[in-house]
Amino acid sequence: MEEYASEVKIISKLRHRNLVQLLGWCHKKNDLLLIYELMPNGSLDSHLFGGKSLLTWAARYNIAGGLASALLYLHEEWEQCVLHRDLKSSNVMLDSNFNAKLGDFGLARLVDHGKGSQTTVLAGTMGYMAPESATRGKASRESDVYSFGVVVLEIACGRKPIELRASEEQIVMVEWVWELYGMGNLLEAADSRLCGDFDEQAMERLMIVGLWCAHPDYSARPTIREAMHVLNFEAHLPSLPSKMPKATYIVPSITASASSNPPSSSADAFGPNKTELLSSGSYTGSPESKTSAALLHSIEY
Repeated sequence: MEEYASEVKIISKLRHRNLVQLLGWCHKKNDLLLIYELMPNGSLDSHLFGGKSLLTWAARYNIAGGLASALLYLHEEWEQCVLHRDLKSSNVMLDSNFNAKLGDFGLARLVDHGKGSQTTVLAGTMGYMAPESATRGKASRESDVYSFGVVVLEIACGRKPIELRASEEQIVMVEWVWELYGMGNLLEAADSRLCGDFDEQAMERLMIVGLWCAHPDYSARPTIREAMHVLNFEAHLPSLPSKMPKATYIVPSITASASSNPPSSSADAFGPNKTELLSSGSYTGSPESKTSAALLHSIEY
């Protein structure tokens, strides 16, 4: 609990136009409540999949750019690097002008600039998790970029990362879009509800950036700054292989209980199940509660 309270204290200092602002907190008995600014238009996924208003193409491209700007701040512009570890469309909120605001830092971790990946407890949401995160618990800037790529493709395609009711070749969104890219038919993946009302060059750019970020090999992914340059038409499109590469990684030998076993193949990394850390929301009334409350009292807004 002390560690969690310390992270809340740090996250409360984050200030960026594309981050949901933490306004306050309340610690009563065994519950910790966090108060954030109101987001009138709800979450991105409620518009893409939940039946709310259909987002225009201009709004979608702006949301992608705003989300990239938020991630750039977290990865490079704050005093420490913040790994979000659960970037997904349901954690992207929309203000009254449909500007993107990234929220939900319950799984976030801080690392010093210049340091590489961290091995942690498996955390995140399947479908958005990079292969190395799903199989080895690796959290890094690259794994956040992977999740960003999946969200970018959701914005362009208007569908979820995993669609179990789709035809076999379309179940996994990244694989489906990559196949169309290799065939030269990328725009076939564009959200049909837009009825072609979009800038084809920008749509193609958005999808290719999404695939680049969601590359199975973490070393082949761009930094979020590089991705932003392409989205802003400040750099050329990357040249990707016509066929989606296979993720290659070594699955560690596990001799402990089945509950500690990570997925054993890249296919498992895209499954529909969700795994989150248990410490992200509430206190359990442990002896550390008083210490945590004391730490929270020192938070400044």
